[in-house]
Amino acid sequence: MSNNYDLLLKNGEVVLPDGISEVDIGVSNGKIKSISQPSNASAEKTFDCKGLHILPGVIDTQVHFREPGNEHKETLESGMKSAAMGGVTAVFEMPNTKPLTTTAEAMADKLNRASKAAWTDYAFYLGGTQHYAENLGEWEKIKGVCGIKIFMGDSTGDLLTASDTELEAVLSNGKRVVAIHAEDEYIMQENKKTILGNSNDVKLHGKWRSEESCLSATSRILNIARKYNRHVHVLHITTAQEMELLAKNKDIASVEVLPNHLTLNAPDCYDKLGTLVQQNPPIREKHHQEALWDAVRNGTVDIIGSDHAPHTLDEKNATYPNTPSGTPGVQTMVPIMLNHVNEGRLTLEKLVELWSSGPERIHKLSTKGKIAVGYDADFTIVDMKKKKTITNEQQYSISQWTPFDGMDVIGWPISTIIRGCIVMQNDELSSMPIGKPVEFIETS
Repeated sequence: MSNNYDLLLKNGEVVLPDGISEVDIGVSNGKIKSISQPSNASAEKTFDCKGLHILPGVIDTQVHFREPGNEHKETLESGMKSAAMGGVTAVFEMPNTKPLTTTAEAMADKLNRASKAAWTDYAFYLGGTQHYAENLGEWEKIKGVCGIKIFMGDSTGDLLTASDTELEAVLSNGKRVVAIHAEDEYIMQENKKTILGNSNDVKLHGKWRSEESCLSATSRILNIARKYNRHVHVLHITTAQEMELLAKNKDIASVEVLPNHLTLNAPDCYDKLGTLVQQNPPIREKHHQEALWDAVRNGTVDIIGSDHAPHTLDEKNATYPNTPSGTPGVQTMVPIMLNHVNEGRLTLEKLVELWSSGPERIHKLSTKGKIAVGYDADFTIVDMKKKKTITNEQQYSISQWTPFDGMDVIGWPISTIIRGCIVMQNDELSSMPIGKPVEFIETS
């Protein structure tokens, strides 16, 4: 007796929790209903995935979409379109908007804005500051909140949380994961005077925002996290020293790395691209990059995120250091990382751990992160053999540029499927916006 599904994915190589298998996936009502050997099942729509790999939906746990306050750089709609075009099924967006997302009211406004044109599923970080620390335990439970975000290095307005007193105020309130931008503001302020001075040389970016500032901040946050038994998720790690420290503290901390830091290195990237690759923490030298790859392979790293942080080309092409830090990345993360798989730096199964099951585990997602019966029917379907060139013109971001313009890659997202709805196929958006807030397992 055949089964009837809304969607049937056939003949693909499916990345399951226990390995890669050629199986059929039946979808009904937005959920995975069956995973089985090829059969005569029928469906309203059948997708023949011959020659393709079916991955759990890619979850980008660090994006900055600039709305409200800087819609000339990016909106929630354009950011989520970029994500869908890049094979990403869900995004976690950051609080450094204008106004800052540090109150329940600001969070409600952002959730309302997102609901109007959501091309992917979404969740938002609540900014962690001393001023509202006592409210965090309540506000972190708002539907659509993925956790708390702390900026230890300079950020927008009152979002900076630099001192140990401020950090303790945040970590002592609430239970959800706290994501950390770990750069020591005090060290960087001193470096700006003694190292950067009046220089306009972007190659000094990594000296101003030094290895020492990152190691100091990461060391401090680990000590405070341990004091309050609070899980911290330390973002965009760039140094060998931090990875060595974090490997010894996996019981209290999880770790993120970015495709930019795994792909580009100093000083070459600054010679070629100048302020276009200026970001915080900075892109560093080759030996640091090699340490990041070692940490990816040995299990120290839990998550890969894009840190999509768009600015206009006019803003980026001003004179350093009067140039904003950050690069677009949500649309290019999948092809960049698939290319690394094809070049032998990691396996496809490992990559799926880093951008699907890692987010599920760290952020306690309820029905996302793996291909399993009962989970949301979120899939990123990729052609591991497809050769393409990344270009500025492909980018759906309002900023419409990428530091990887002109890069040849092997491996490309063919389709983005969210809860059984084909949102992108063959480089074209192919449905109406159907995104919803990501659901999390309640923590008591």
